Amino acid sequence: MNASEMLRILDGIARDRNIDRSLLIRDLEQAMVSAARKYFNTLDTEEFACKLDPLSGQFQLFRHGVVLEMPPDTFGRIAAQTFKQVMIQKFRDDERSSIFEDFSKRMGEIVTGVAQRYEGGALVVQIDRAEGFMPRSEQIPGEQFAAGDRVRCLILDVRDAGSQVKIVLSRGHPDFIKKLFEVEVPEVAEKIIEIKAMAREAGYRTKIAVASIDSKVDAVGACVGVRGSRIKNIVDELNGEKIDIVRWNESSQILIQNALKPAEVQEISLCFELGRATVVVRDDQLSLAIGKRGQNVRLAARLTGWDVDILTPEEFTKGLETMSQTLLTVEGITEQMADKLAALGMVSVFDIEEVGTEVLKDALEIDDAKAAEIVEICAAKSKEVAIQQQKDKEEKERRMREEQDAARRALEGQVVEAGENAAAAILGGGSPSPAPAHDGDARAADILGGGT
Repeated sequence: MNASEMLRILDGIARDRNIDRSLLIRDLEQAMVSAARKYFNTLDTEEFACKLDPLSGQFQLFRHGVVLEMPPDTFGRIAAQTFKQVMIQKFRDDERSSIFEDFSKRMGEIVTGVAQRYEGGALVVQIDRAEGFMPRSEQIPGEQFAAGDRVRCLILDVRDAGSQVKIVLSRGHPDFIKKLFEVEVPEVAEKIIEIKAMAREAGYRTKIAVASIDSKVDAVGACVGVRGSRIKNIVDELNGEKIDIVRWNESSQILIQNALKPAEVQEISLCFELGRATVVVRDDQLSLAIGKRGQNVRLAARLTGWDVDILTPEEFTKGLETMSQTLLTVEGITEQMADKLAALGMVSVFDIEEVGTEVLKDALEIDDAKAAEIVEICAAKSKEVAIQQQKDKEEKERRMREEQDAARRALEGQVVEAGENAAAAILGGGSPSPAPAHDGDARAADILGGGT
C-alpha cells in the first residue's frame, strides 16, 4: 500500500467513526514502534521512536534518536502481524473513547434507533454507530419490538465498561415523557410552560403537573393542543398510555384536588406532621378517586408528595366522632382541644397514636404525662377500631358475594326459562297459539245450531 492510499483510508476512518485524525496518526506511529521492537527483539520502550508525516504519509523510524535507514516492509511477517494487531487495538480504543465522549454529552436526549434483538430480556438498539441496550426495567410493560422496528427512546446513562461502552436506553423513565413534551409542545421547550411534577406507571398512566410563567398562555390547553393534537402524538408514541395533565398550584389542597380529577372532591384535611391528606368524596365518586387497582390515588400521592387517604363523608364523620369521644374521656381535655387537633389534620385515633406526645404537647399546651395518657388511650381505641373495621370489611365482602350469587342464579333461571320456551315453540311446529275460549264456544254453537 502506498503512502497516499494509506492517508486516504486514514481520512475515511476518521470521518466515518468520528475519530480525530491526529489520534490515528499517533496510533500508527505506536504500532510501528511495536513492530520494530518485535523485529529487534528488545524490551526497551525508549529504544525506538517513529514519526509519520501527515502530508506525505512517509514513516521515519528512530533508534536511540538516530534515523534507522530501514524500510518497514523489510521487518518480516511476524513484525508486520504485530503492527496490524497493535494498530487495530489502538483504533478500537480510540473509537470507544470517541463513542463514550459523544454519547456522554447526549445523556437525557431522545434518539431514534433500530431494534436489533433481545438479549436476556434487554432490547438491543442500533443508534448511529453504536449499540445501546434497554433493560427490562426501562421498557414499557407489554411492549415488543421486532428486528428492524424504529425505536424512539431516551439516553439514560453511558458507562465505560472497559472493553466496551454501555449505553443505557429507556422508554419507561418519567424523563422520556418530559422530553416528548419538549418535542411536541414548543412552549415547554421554550420554558414558557414548566413541568413542575410528574408521576408515572409506565404503560398504564401518567400524571403531569404544569404551570405557565405567561398569564396569556394556558398551560393545560397548550399541552393538550387543538382538539388534543399534541397530547395525541405523545399518547400514540406510548402506545395508548393515559396521560392526565394537571394544573399546578402552590396550595397543596388545590393541587391535590386537581391531581385526583376526574373525581370530585368535597373536603381535604391536611396533617403536616404526618404529611397526610385526608380527602372526602361522595360515595359515587369513591371508585373514581381511587382508580383501577388504586392507580389514581397512588399517582396523585406521588405527584403531590402527600400521603393521600380517600374517605366517604360517613367514614370521615365516624372517625372524627370516635376521636372526639375518646379524647373527652381524658380528664382536662375539652371539645375545643379536640376541634383544634381536627383542624391540624388529625382526624382519627390512628392519627393521634401516630403523631406521638411531642406534637400533642405543643398543639394542646399540656404536660408530658397528659400527652402520654392521650396517646395510650388512642392506641387502645385504634386497636378496637381496626378489629371492627376488619369485621365490617368481611361482612361487606360476604354480602357482595351473596348478591353476586343471587344475581347469577337469577340469570341462570332466565336462561333455563328461555330454553324451555324455545323448545316448546319447536315441538309445537310453530303453529299459532289456540284461540281464546269464548271464540271456541261461539263456533261450537254455530255447528250445533246448524249455522242458524
